[in-house]
Amino acid sequence: MAESLLRNLQCRSAKPRATVYRLNDGGGLFLQVKPNGLRYWQFRYTKPDGREGLIQIGPYPKITLEQARVARNEHQAAVASGDDPAVLRKQQKVRRKVESARSLTFKQCAEQYIESRAAEWRNEKHAQQWTNTLRTYAHPIIGALQPRDIDTDLVLRILQPIWLAKNETATRIRGRIENVLDWAKVRGLREGENPARWSGHLDHLLPAPGKVQKPQHHAALPYSDIGTFAVALRANTSVAARALEFTILTACRTSEALGATWAEFDLSVPVWTVPGERMKAKRDHRVPLSSAAVRLLRTLPTVGGEGVVFEGARQGYPLSNMALLQLLKRMKRDDLTTHGFRSTFRDWASECTSFANEVAEMALAHAIRDKTESAYRRGDLFEKRRAMMQEWADFIDTQGGANVISLTDGVALAG
Repeated sequence: MAESLLRNLQCRSAKPRATVYRLNDGGGLFLQVKPNGLRYWQFRYTKPDGREGLIQIGPYPKITLEQARVARNEHQAAVASGDDPAVLRKQQKVRRKVESARSLTFKQCAEQYIESRAAEWRNEKHAQQWTNTLRTYAHPIIGALQPRDIDTDLVLRILQPIWLAKNETATRIRGRIENVLDWAKVRGLREGENPARWSGHLDHLLPAPGKVQKPQHHAALPYSDIGTFAVALRANTSVAARALEFTILTACRTSEALGATWAEFDLSVPVWTVPGERMKAKRDHRVPLSSAAVRLLRTLPTVGGEGVVFEGARQGYPLSNMALLQLLKRMKRDDLTTHGFRSTFRDWASECTSFANEVAEMALAHAIRDKTESAYRRGDLFEKRRAMMQEWADFIDTQGGANVISLTDGVALAG
């Protein structure tokens, strides 16, 4: 054992100087004192290959003199055995890291998986849905368990209570558990088959989703009733009513309309360009505006401004989705949803017009599923869509009993 030279008083009273200096405790242990007053314990030794080695033990006084000596003695013993203390320390650090990873719970694995995939998901809502469903259904049963301990019976305990009543939710949860466990397997945290796998596994234990799942469609108004509804809607003078009417006239998604800003509009064309970051397909989408849509926009209190088009109760902030739902409720039409009017438009386009299917699909900003067709389609059928949206607005007015007069400036007034 090395002869100790320092005393606690010397360590406490060591004053900074213009340059770094060291206090020697013997046996390779030094207290380094820096000009800024910080003090660090160091162990200097000779490596097996004859070179000088240096290990930082830690700061003083967090590491006391006694603790530093214990560390020095351990390092001296390693050197005497022909080992390099720095190499041993790195190996210990790796082992601790591996052991820490192997002790991850399913909940911790899920959190890391969600964080690792967040960049490829469309928005924060997607990640939130993962977090919420796993927290509600999976974590109470398997959240505290390590991935290697999760088996088929545990997965079934999560899924069986909701498989029939909430099949769509249960199906998504199953897929999410499967993804997290696959991630854990790649990380070396489990082995063997995935107990949440559907094909060739859970499909033998649970009814097929298609056999129990009842398709849920957004409640839609028959297109033959759109005119009567429009009359009632226009009788309402609220901003929410104008937002809903605009959504119907443009056949856009609710989020696209409510998030609209005046900078996105050019009423002289007239066109509304929704930026890609607000579109489901993440591409800019040009919306041709009918004369009725232009007339509506020019009546809004925010027209001429630079902020949101459909402003809510808080100045500068848009209406919420709930504002439109509450509007439908006040109109005693809570049997409908805002999104359902897109279906109304689609049914009208298919049954009442001669426009090609792709024109209606482009108007709805639906992604082209056929990759070959997607590769060759360069345009957005804008002029054809302009004619379609004007016909849609005229149809609404006609069904509502309005007399539509076309003016030379392209703006229609309802008489």
